[in-house]
Amino acid sequence: MAQPNRKVAAIRVAATNPTKRTDPVLNPQGEAEQKDYWITRHGLTYAGSHLILDLWEAENLEDPEYMERAIVDAVQAAGATLLHIHLHKFSPNGGVSGVAVLAESHISVHTWPERGFAAFDIFMCGDAEPNRAIPVLEKAFKPKRMVIGDHKRGVL
Repeated sequence: MAQPNRKVAAIRVAATNPTKRTDPVLNPQGEAEQKDYWITRHGLTYAGSHLILDLWEAENLEDPEYMERAIVDAVQAAGATLLHIHLHKFSPNGGVSGVAVLAESHISVHTWPERGFAAFDIFMCGDAEPNRAIPVLEKAFKPKRMVIGDHKRGVL
């Protein structure tokens, strides 16, 4: 007999359990405050910061082991919690794509070494500080130009 998909099973349990919280921010009156990972800064409450980094004329974009070390260092610098990392190297061009799954969300990467380009997404919630990952990635990949976007997700 086939094993059920654990993700689907977990979603089914959450959907059928009326005591499971589905809204981490809005607490019904009388309910004890529960730790959530939403952020309130400068009067703004949101789920997390989503940074989009474009690295141009970058180096070291084809080595999955080097990429993993750089991402792990970026996770640590941001004060996040690494749960799992998976990277894949493509051939023939040697590009690397992958994701680091974090307790606070994720860092993903896609590289085009033949163009010296890397695209990173860094999404983090809670106390993690995704901006601290930027200098780590900049040092590792030495881009001549960086374009950084910052989007607040789930703004209330």
